[in-house]
Formats: sequence, structure tokens, C-alpha cells
Amino acid sequence: MTVKPLKKDEWAVVLDFLAKGHSGMQRSEPVAQVIGDRYFSLLEVIVREDGNLKTEQRVYIGDGKRSEVKYIRKRMDYADLTTSAKDELPDIVGKIVSKKPKTFIRFFNMSGPVTTRLHQLELLPGIGKRHLWSIIGERKRKEFESFEDLKKRVPLLPNPEKLIVRRILCELEDKDKYRIFVPRWEKKV
Repeated sequence: MTVKPLKKDEWAVVLDFLAKGHSGMQRSEPVAQVIGDRYFSLLEVIVREDGNLKTEQRVYIGDGKRSEVKYIRKRMDYADLTTSAKDELPDIVGKIVSKKPKTFIRFFNMSGPVTTRLHQLELLPGIGKRHLWSIIGERKRKEFESFEDLKKRVPLLPNPEKLIVRRILCELEDKDKYRIFVPRWEKKV
């Protein structure tokens, strides 16, 4: 059996910053809950003593020298997030999606079947067979260039950016067995 390499984010966005840490920690140190801006990894990071992070701040978490983050403490599940982090999550995921429209437009242009009866596009909330065939028909004529182009050519389609955000949130909350945007990671037992 081959093991896929773990997909790692280089940059993350702060969901919540706890200057004194939280109750589950053995010693008090500044900690932040962050979300990766590429693979949407939920992580808890230990912040340097002089660090004071703000919500929505972008921080480097890659393998190189980090200025704000001392180290990554652990991967997290949605349930492990603080209430404040959960409140910020939809807005921050929305901003990540809006900053990388080409990545998500490529999904509309390249998505394919999951099974013989289910297409990847149908995994987006609000996409049924009628929207599916409308999107496929339009992309056969010409690939979509932007969210605006998609909205214009598939008029009954709800806001595609919001559909993607809702799907990412669904995957982060582990509500569906299929994954499109958030890779599944192996949990240590």
C-alpha cells in the first residue's frame, strides 16, 4: 500500500488568538487556531512570545523560517475549534475563495463523475441535475473564465462562490464521505 504524502499549507489565516493559551494546555503560552489558505488545514500553532496575532492575519507556517509562529502544535478537527474560531470560519473561508477564483473556476471547468450516478458538481449544495447539465453544456461550448462569467452563462445558478464556501465548511465539519477541496488526513490512534 502506498502512502500519499501529506498536503501541507505554507500560509494560514488566523481564526482565533489566545494570548494565554487554553485550558487543555500543560503550560500557559500564546496559541492561535488557524486555517491553511490552500488545503484548508485546521491547525493549532504556538505563537512566539512577542507575537500578538489578529483575526484574519495571514501567517507563514511552512518549513522555512517563521517570524510569528514558533511551531505547529497539532492538526485539529472542526469540533476542537473555539466558539470564536467557528464564528470567523465562514467569513475567512469566503475571503480565501474570493482571493483564488481561478482555482475554483477550474473546478467548474474540470470536475467529473464521482460514481456512475453522482457528479462532483452535485456535491455542491444547491446543485441538482438541471444545474449540472446546464453547467456541463456551457463548459463544453467554452470554459468558464470567472465567477461572473459562470453566473451570466448559467443564470439560475445560485452564487457559485457561496456554494464553494458551503461545501468547504461541510468538508471541514466532516459531514460527507466525499471530499473535493479539503483533503482527508489520517488520524493517529
